[in-house]
Amino acid sequence: MADEFTDDARYRVVLNAEEQYSIWWVERDLPEGWRTEGTEGTREQCLARIDEVWTDMRPLSLRQSMEQSLPA
Repeated sequence: MADEFTDDARYRVVLNAEEQYSIWWVERDLPEGWRTEGTEGTREQCLARIDEVWTDMRPLSLRQSMEQSLPA
């Protein structure tokens, strides 16, 4: 059961060039194309931060394209 699983790992919030968020282990090098957002903590803390800041799930390029096609 999920309640029996304890995760003692430390995570960080990361995002890519399209401003898509994820979590990554603190002790591991970041994958290519990802940067830290600044938040570190438990899995739950990091996921809560993502819920707080990632309010628009559209990739950055799509958001920019849609903004450019709006009438002036």
